[in-house]
Amino acid sequence: MKKQDLFMRFLLGGSAVSLSYLITVVSPWKILAGIFAAFPAVMLTAVIMVGIASGTKKATNIARGSVYGMMGGIICVIAVLVTLQETSNWLFSITIGLVSWLVSSVTISTLRERATRKVVRQA
Repeated sequence: MKKQDLFMRFLLGGSAVSLSYLITVVSPWKILAGIFAAFPAVMLTAVIMVGIASGTKKATNIARGSVYGMMGGIICVIAVLVTLQETSNWLFSITIGLVSWLVSSVTISTLRERATRKVVRQA
């Protein structure tokens, strides 16, 4: 990876995360903090950088793949919330959430690929 690419990812992703945090700090609505905590800064940065470096087709693949990660994000949030309520241990809850995210994202992606292959074979 080029140093310039790494710097751009840092700048774009970091700016998006920082902006999200600032919005949560200045906002009078408590729920807005949670909503902006889910801002897809990494996905947007990845799509921008791949689009610049490799074109629209590869950027489309990144965006398509991020759908699985974001669906896993729902599972992650639920796992963290439930674990926090049950254990009151935030570090353990985050660990469970991250594992849940990874497993569910890979599972959803695998199931989608199998379903797509099955439909293609039947056609």
